[in-house]
Amino acid sequence: LHHHHHHQQLQYSGDQSTGERFPQWSSQETRDFLMIRAEHEPDFMKTKHNKLLWELISSRMKEKGYFRTPDQCKCKWKNLVTRFKGCDGLEGQQVQFPFYNEVQAILGSRIMWSESSTKKKLSSSSSSSDEDTPSNSIRQRKKKKKKTQAQQSSNEVAAMIKDTMEGLMKQQMQMEMQWMKALEERRAMEMEWRKKMEDLERERAAMERTWREKEEQRRIREEARAERRDALITILLNNLAR
Repeated sequence: LHHHHHHQQLQYSGDQSTGERFPQWSSQETRDFLMIRAEHEPDFMKTKHNKLLWELISSRMKEKGYFRTPDQCKCKWKNLVTRFKGCDGLEGQQVQFPFYNEVQAILGSRIMWSESSTKKKLSSSSSSSDEDTPSNSIRQRKKKKKKTQAQQSSNEVAAMIKDTMEGLMKQQMQMEMQWMKALEERRAMEMEWRKKMEDLERERAAMERTWREKEEQRRIREEARAERRDALITILLNNLAR
């Protein structure tokens, strides 16, 4: 395993610019990446300076056994969003883009978070306007309460995304299991058909061999009969000649 990871590091170290293309992301690695990215979505919505967040995601990917740089993770996310936007509104998004639902869940939570934050700001501004001369302690308590509420909301969004992602992953795994079962059944049918064909071929070869043997026996009998006939004619001719 260590050797495999070391090899993977060597592969992408020479291609930092593309990140996405080399080495290729597997389906399972992409799903794990989206799960981690979804958990940190509330953090991404809080700040525009997300370099540290991509470093954190890269570190968490490493814990799962994937060696991806922060730039590669960021590039992968951008590509997934681009593909999502390209498939959005089309029929059969799952066929066009297998991670459509996962990306949709993350982007959908962003809208919910934005609406929730707007409501909290409006509520906060109206309550502060009612007070003419708030003291420092009241302001601090309100600030702390607001921060706690924001954190709770962040946790709720994160939990909702996690539940959605887990549900989607479960659904994806069920679909894959059904597909594998169908594939196994098709293989079994193909093997059965191949066996029948082989049995028929053996039967045909046996029949042909039997026919050849009979033909050979018939030819030997014909030759023996001809030889007896020739011998009889020779004896008759000899007797007449005397």
